[in-house]
Amino acid sequence: MKAMGCLLATLTGVRRNLRGASVAVTVSLAGSVAAQVAGPPALSLADAVDRAMAANPAIMAARLTTAINQARLALAGERPNPEVTAEFEKETPKQGFGVAVPLELGGKRSKRIAVSQATIRAGEAEIAATIVQVRNDVRRAYFDVLVADARLSVLREMRDLSGRVRDTAQTRFESGDAPRLEVLQAALAFEASENEAAAADGALTAARTRLNALLGQPLSAIQTLSTGLDAGAPVPLDAALNLARSNSSELAVLDRRLDEQRAKLTLAQALRTPDLIPTATLTHDAQPEFTYGWRAGLAVTLPIFATHKAGVLVEQTTLDQLQAQRRAAEARITGEVTAAGATAEAQRLAYARYRNIILPQAQQVEQLAQDSYQLGQTGMSALLQALQAARDVRLRALDAMAQLQTALADLERAIGAPLP
Repeated sequence: MKAMGCLLATLTGVRRNLRGASVAVTVSLAGSVAAQVAGPPALSLADAVDRAMAANPAIMAARLTTAINQARLALAGERPNPEVTAEFEKETPKQGFGVAVPLELGGKRSKRIAVSQATIRAGEAEIAATIVQVRNDVRRAYFDVLVADARLSVLREMRDLSGRVRDTAQTRFESGDAPRLEVLQAALAFEASENEAAAADGALTAARTRLNALLGQPLSAIQTLSTGLDAGAPVPLDAALNLARSNSSELAVLDRRLDEQRAKLTLAQALRTPDLIPTATLTHDAQPEFTYGWRAGLAVTLPIFATHKAGVLVEQTTLDQLQAQRRAAEARITGEVTAAGATAEAQRLAYARYRNIILPQAQQVEQLAQDSYQLGQTGMSALLQALQAARDVRLRALDAMAQLQTALADLERAIGAPLP
């Protein structure tokens, strides 16, 4: 009787814990994940993105491109240096001192500056694309931590419940109310749940490490995440497509590269214009004719063998290629956004069914299994199977949420801009 009283008390606690576990899973999926340890203020997804914008190594490296392009702009604005000559001859005039100043024709300098300015704008678009990619990586890593944390919570709860069931089975066996088979079954279930909880703990550590690396903070840092796992509102396909066409970072980079290439084509056409090199020379010591004299000249390169026509052709074909790449990218992005949007909506509906229908039904099955075991209508095997089934349902619900977040991240990456 004492063993049976202990069993009833334990199962009552199991029921209470199972109900709490079901509620905890639902809350963790629809709300926020509880803090593991006391530490710095809770970190929301928006805060994590802001921290990555300030400290992510990839973004910091990409921003150095601006200084390089600014230096190239200064280089493009330089003018040709004058050339000074000094001549000493045996014949008269015996000395000559001259200067030659190259004159660029065809607006070459202004077109070089235009190319550099277009390069700066293309570099800014590439930085924006890097920021969008890092933002997407932060989103993935952030929700990976939340899912890993929720999974670990479920497995730890099931491990604790399995431990209580094992202890109860051992007590019943010692009092002669249960066979040794139930003790072995309960012990096996406990060891399996302990092993799964240990693996989930390692997965959580790995997820936190990846997030910390993206945020540029110590890899071992542990911080509470305040943004909850939530199915969120559906993203209309038309809105996603319009956002991709207007704000896609990939298309913006291609547009800026097209502007840069057009400037390069214009510069290549200007390079076909020959430059003039006026020269002026002061002569000295041409006695008895004169003491000081002068002469002037003009040099020009004749475009006979090298007309730079091939250079224009190279830039024109490169421009044609970029235009084709832009059209191909737009078609590909349209397809990817459409596919990712459909996947995200399907995953959202799947998770909603888990949250609204499957998880509540799993809780009812748990309660009925415990009632049957308390009344002696079923044995330990049936109870353990019910607990295993309940755990699997919770884990599948977490998998559905993880797949939803992955689908949303894929949609954001396909759009090339933050989700609306």
